Amino acid sequence: QVQLVESGGGLVQAGGSLRLSCAASGRTFSTDTMAWFRQAPGKEREFVAAVSWNGRRTYYADPVKGRFTISRDNNKNTVVYLQMNSLKPEDTAVFYCAAGSGTYYRATEYNYWGQGTQVTVSS
Repeated sequence: QVQLVESGGGLVQAGGSLRLSCAASGRTFSTDTMAWFRQAPGKEREFVAAVSWNGRRTYYADPVKGRFTISRDNNKNTVVYLQMNSLKPEDTAVFYCAAGSGTYYRATEYNYWGQGTQVTVSS
């Protein structure tokens, strides 16, 4: 059974940090681009960050550049991380992990999705 399972969400004050994790299993994900998207209430799902299959290339949405860092570990099963620093109330959203092989910022290019983890940043 293919699964992407996110963890690490929660409630944090503005300026704080959280580290999200996504554990991928059920097939080999070591050659997939892995990404994080988020969806705030009443808004469309938006791209946050992506990392290439070997971890050498990373991509970020403008609102999170310099604050968020994406990384991955392919040693056994693929695990993807999102380190989020200097969090702002506008970062409040459900964060989703995704795996795919197309254009990194397009949600439609990703074939596998996790169930999401809530991140709430209080002011």
